[in-house]
Amino acid sequence: MARRTEPRRAQGRGVMRWVRLLPLPILLGGAAVDYFTSPEFSGAAFYSAAPMAGAPVLSLPALVLTGLAACGTDVVLLLHFDSLDSPGGRSELASVVTVSAVAIVINRLLYRSDVRLRSARMIALAVQRAVLPQPPPRVGTLRIAARYEAAHSGARIGGDLYAVQDTPHGVRGIVGDVRGKGLEAVETLDVVLGAFREAAASERTIADLAGRIERSLRREAAQRVNLDEVEGFITAVLTEIPHDGGELRLFNRGHPAPLVLFEGGVRRADPSHPELPLGLGGLIPERPLVDTVPFPDGATLLLHTDGLTEARDRDGSFYDPVAGLTGHDFRDPDALLSALLADVLRHTGGRTSDDMALLAIRRGGAGG
Repeated sequence: MARRTEPRRAQGRGVMRWVRLLPLPILLGGAAVDYFTSPEFSGAAFYSAAPMAGAPVLSLPALVLTGLAACGTDVVLLLHFDSLDSPGGRSELASVVTVSAVAIVINRLLYRSDVRLRSARMIALAVQRAVLPQPPPRVGTLRIAARYEAAHSGARIGGDLYAVQDTPHGVRGIVGDVRGKGLEAVETLDVVLGAFREAAASERTIADLAGRIERSLRREAAQRVNLDEVEGFITAVLTEIPHDGGELRLFNRGHPAPLVLFEGGVRRADPSHPELPLGLGGLIPERPLVDTVPFPDGATLLLHTDGLTEARDRDGSFYDPVAGLTGHDFRDPDALLSALLADVLRHTGGRTSDDMALLAIRRGGAGG
C-alpha cells in the first residue's frame, strides 16, 4: 500500500498543533474583555467557548485543565468585580461549569467514535492487503512495481485491483476497477482475482482469459446475493508480455488506456476496438480483439485506474499523466510510481477523491 508523502503528513501535524492551542487565546481574550471593560460586560461566552473548542482535539487531561482554567478565570474576575455572590455571578459561573462538563462528554463520545473508526480502517487495510498482495518485484527480465493509493474515504474498502503472474505464455497481468466500494466490491474483486490466478496459466490467449473471468462473474452473480448480475461489472486491462519478444499484448475491457514510456516519450495504448467491461460482455456478441504494442528493452508499461486521470485541481482540471511523464526517463518502476503519485498530489493540492491502483512493468534496461 502506498503512503502519503512525509511533507503532507508534517503539514497536517502542524495544523493540528495550532488547532489544539486555540482554547488558550480564546480564554485569554475572554479574560481581557472581562478585565478591561465595565462590569456590565462579561467574558462568560469566551470561558464557555474555550473548552468547547478543545473538545474535538484535546486529550481528556488537557480538556479537564482547560475547563478548570475557564472556571477559575471566571471566578477570579467575578471576585475582582465583587459579583461572585450575586445571582448573575452564580448563574454565569454555573453556565461555564455546565458547558465545560458537556465539552468533556462530547470529547469522550468523539474519542470512542474515533477508536471505532480507526479499528474499522485497520481491518479494511488488512482485508485490502490480504486480497491484493504485492506482485513480485522481478520476473525474468521484467521489473515490477505496484501501488494502491487510497482516497481515505472513511473505512470503506475500494474496488481497484492489480495482479501479475508468470505463465508459460508469458507474464500476464491485470489492472481493474470494480464498480462501487465496500464489501460488495471486495466480493467482486475476490472473484476476478481468483479467476485470473486460476486461469492465467491455462488459457491460450488473454481474450480467452477475459472470457474465463467473465464466466466466473456471471456464475457467482447467480449464486451470491451481493453480486449484481448486470451492475456488478468491472473495467479492466489484461496484458501479456512474451518471455522472448519485444512486444506486449493488451486486451482492454472498457478501462483507461495504458501508457508505454520509453526514453522520455509517452505513448497511450488506446484499444483498436472498444469492448464492454467484464460482467457485461454477455449482453452483446463478443468480438475479442487483442492489440499488440511494441515493447522494446528499456520500455515501461504503466497501467492505472481512473483515479489517476480523474484527479482534479482546484479549478476542476483533470490530471494528464501523458503531460506529467513526458520528458522524464524513469529507469526504475518504483521510482516512476513515486514520482507520479507526488505529481498527482501537487496537481490536486494533496486531495484525492478516488482510489488509484498503479502497476508499472519495465523490460530490462539499466537500473538506477
